[in-house]
Amino acid sequence: MAQPTASSSASERRQSVRTGVAWEGVRRLLEAGDATDGRQARIVDVGGGTGGFAVPLAELGHTVQVIDPSPDALASLDRRAREAGVADRVTGQQGDLSDLSDLAEEADLVLCHGVLEMVDDPAASLASIADVLRPGGHLSLLVAQRHAAVVARAMAGHFQAARELLDDAPDGSAGPGHASGGPVGRGGRRFTHDEVVDLLAGAGLHPEWIHAVRVFADLVPGSLLDLEPGATAALVELERAVATRPEYLPLAAQLHVVARR
Repeated sequence: MAQPTASSSASERRQSVRTGVAWEGVRRLLEAGDATDGRQARIVDVGGGTGGFAVPLAELGHTVQVIDPSPDALASLDRRAREAGVADRVTGQQGDLSDLSDLAEEADLVLCHGVLEMVDDPAASLASIADVLRPGGHLSLLVAQRHAAVVARAMAGHFQAARELLDDAPDGSAGPGHASGGPVGRGGRRFTHDEVVDLLAGAGLHPEWIHAVRVFADLVPGSLLDLEPGATAALVELERAVATRPEYLPLAAQLHVVARR
């Protein structure tokens, strides 16, 4: 995945900040050979859309199957893969997590980024992913985190919404939705660190590390990144620096988890 440059568009610069930590984690896992025993990986990208991860991974030599419900996204994926010269290593199929067992063969690595928030049953979805992974294979899971969402709503002046999101039950105890990340709202579920760990354990998946993603990215005005020379690169480096510090996990808009089957 290309680093932002002075000639990058504003949207490309902002996207590099949002995805930089997760991309580095996935690339490092593959370079270490832990996901593939040293060979090129068979990767399934659930909800991979237009190939923001799939195409760069194929450029590294891996084979990627993207499963996405949007035919328009899959058409864009095909164009993007052809333009990058990796159409022979990227395939797209229409479907979602509920179709995973029918569409995907055994994988070394499954990417599930920004998808678990929207499913009806996160536990069942993770179990489906575990069934697709080979023994010793890995899941790269990127989920929205509840703590940061509470802060964001409060900072926007939506105090009641923040209070409702803070706890699953009005009395402050964990309500019926606690183990599954709470009910699906307009923006999807939000998970806490402990909820993610419990859900993964229930699916027989073992977290190897959890990184903070977008600790500062959503707080920095986009105009600063667009106008201040070097601001995007500096923010990307700052995000990397805090990603592995546990004290910043509660501030992260997302959690990036790598788990082994």
